[in-house]
Amino acid sequence: MPNALATLHPVDAQDGTAELLALEREYCSFGDTVHYLEPPKIFERCEGSYLYDNAGTPFLDLQMWYSAVNLGYGHKRINDAVKRQMDTLPQVASQYLHREKIELAARLARHAEQQFGKKGRIHFNVGGSQAVEDSLKLVRNFTGGKSLMFAFEGGYHGRTLGASAITSSYRYRRRYGHFGDRAQFIGFPYHFRGAPKGMSKEEYGHHCVQNFARLFETEYYGVWDAKAGKCEYAAFYVEPIQGTGGYVIPPKNFFIELKKMLDQYGILLVVDEIQMGFYRTGKLFSIEHFGVTPDVVVFGKALTNGLNPLSGIWAREEMINPTLFPPGSTHSTFASNPLGTAAGLEVMKVFAEQDFESMVMEKGRYFLDGLKELQKQHNIIGDVDGLGLAMRAEICGEDGFTPDKAMVDRMCEEGMKGDLIVGGKRYGLVLDIGGYHKNVITLAPALTIAYEEIDLALHLLGQLLHRCTR
Repeated sequence: MPNALATLHPVDAQDGTAELLALEREYCSFGDTVHYLEPPKIFERCEGSYLYDNAGTPFLDLQMWYSAVNLGYGHKRINDAVKRQMDTLPQVASQYLHREKIELAARLARHAEQQFGKKGRIHFNVGGSQAVEDSLKLVRNFTGGKSLMFAFEGGYHGRTLGASAITSSYRYRRRYGHFGDRAQFIGFPYHFRGAPKGMSKEEYGHHCVQNFARLFETEYYGVWDAKAGKCEYAAFYVEPIQGTGGYVIPPKNFFIELKKMLDQYGILLVVDEIQMGFYRTGKLFSIEHFGVTPDVVVFGKALTNGLNPLSGIWAREEMINPTLFPPGSTHSTFASNPLGTAAGLEVMKVFAEQDFESMVMEKGRYFLDGLKELQKQHNIIGDVDGLGLAMRAEICGEDGFTPDKAMVDRMCEEGMKGDLIVGGKRYGLVLDIGGYHKNVITLAPALTIAYEEIDLALHLLGQLLHRCTR
């Protein structure tokens, strides 16, 4: 009987798309992907800001693998660092040490100490959800086993059982039940959708904090025992800028006011930087824009520029020192693996050698100005906002407010056809959808995107809008 592993012949890249899709339909789980398009798109290579299909058509990517590839596809220095590691120490069990892990942890911890004024330590894992799980263990351990958390409406923290319990979308939990306790979800200052008419963004931020403060007015609101001075909730999990929720950007006063409340009631602040970390917003961590010191920071995605599933947490020394959080408190075979830490270390070196803060903020302002011009031309763009190169365009009905998910879906599908023409050349456009109503185009281009590519992106977006609204 022939070996089943050897019976499949290679599928030709040029004309084998139908065969590949047939194999995918028969043998691949759909549960580990998202089939937005039918049929799904198959890409052959990538470089810089572009993905290429088997016809060689360039697709300008404005989501960069959900903000995992901040430095662009095929970044030579990072690729070379991984190749060097493969030739020296590509594999080693995590019970042993290697230089790249130690140096990467030191760079991250020193940055956090400089920004937050607190000494802390770095703990690695293999994916964002796994790092969130580690943070939940850390928080429960530090707070004496408290298992209740606050989180935001519109927040997304992952799809493992623990992470989905603090993610506000019920659909991620519906078929699996609960592992532990579900979070209590608090309203995020989503000014465009939630603010009373005439209320400024800053006023709405204050309003949202005051709504949260109401929970502590009496023991009968279920979170606070005034006699004992104890809160039943251990931590508040936040994305400083909501990712899957639609790149919602809060006012500058919001987290300052919220953190004062959390400190008053002994609640930890856990910041999820998995999507917004590593200069997406012009700071290494987006929370640095908002003037508060977190207790825990969770990070991942762009740490390795998408070359390796490496994630981690930074936590205050009081929470994570070896006496309180000893060896084996959490463990994954591939955590802090040499290839991932080598990539992450090179990413940090690249960031240290250029002024990414100024560069990202300048490019973000330029891109955002272009989006605002498109908004003036198209009534269906209800809201445009951004911080650095994390930007949003909320697509609505003709009234400029009613969510129009169907229009966004159509724009994404048209962009993936690869038949947009600029300067006599065919292009595709890769967009991502987010938002409470799935009507927001969330824009996360490569931080290395050229100004000419920003102009191209705006031109392609303009073509899509014209095509889909005529």
